[in-house]
Amino acid sequence: MSYQSILRAGLFEGQTIIVTGGGSGIGRCTAHELASLGAHVVLVGRKQDKLDSVLAEITEDGGDASAYACDIREEEKVAATVREIVKQRGQIHGLVNNAGGQFPSPLASINQKGWETVVRTNLTGGFLMARETYNQSMSKNGGAIVNIVADMWGGMPGMGHSGAARSGMVNFTQTASVEWGTSGVRVNAVAPGWIASSGMDTYPEQMKQWIRGLADAVPLKRIGTEAEVSAAICFLLCPGAAFINGDTLRIDGGGSQGGRVWPLPKAKNNAPFNGFHRATAPKVLSDD
Repeated sequence: MSYQSILRAGLFEGQTIIVTGGGSGIGRCTAHELASLGAHVVLVGRKQDKLDSVLAEITEDGGDASAYACDIREEEKVAATVREIVKQRGQIHGLVNNAGGQFPSPLASINQKGWETVVRTNLTGGFLMARETYNQSMSKNGGAIVNIVADMWGGMPGMGHSGAARSGMVNFTQTASVEWGTSGVRVNAVAPGWIASSGMDTYPEQMKQWIRGLADAVPLKRIGTEAEVSAAICFLLCPGAAFINGDTLRIDGGGSQGGRVWPLPKAKNNAPFNGFHRATAPKVLSDD
């Protein structure tokens, strides 16, 4: 099998697109879709073994990719990694700022180190990747950046450090779209809601029941697929989105709209899209 993208074959032929956090989850899925559409995908992440695994998958599927281990929180490492990518590829056409991470905790229990670690990962790292990609390539040649944020409208109780960082990334997206737009660089963001991804299996045991009940709070009465997020990312990178700049697209089934006072009856006609041929369901959604 191969990736069943809704976009036309060869859409990104000849382009080099970086995907941070490409070793798992939404990043892995997006990397596969971009490669299936003709892009040379540059996988960036902290763990070389995870990157190598996805690289092998893409190669086996007939795609083209390379991988660079890099902690996006380290300024000098980011600059050196982007420099090497430009040296090897000549130009960076797209950047998917997907790398991120957080841990569940009420605000009152987060210490300074924990707070700063999450902010560096979800905000500072994305800024560094975008800045270096712009300065070293896109300022001369144009391009498109898609930042991955989160459904943090109305706050993120239990993950306030991540909510603050993601909110900051939305504002960064808006600012960069203005400052860099005259260079032919579009900067947008996508905000996934609850997505069936491997990240769900990283949360502690006591959160399993809560995770299984997430669909009940979504008007579509289901959680999303990685492919539904990837499809939006790929669209924002493509020429069809050439006049979309500085926007944030929510991919959450309407979960961030309205409030809990409106009753949600049993849903219908809400089949998911899943074009990712290598997708696997999180264990937490199938465990007893």
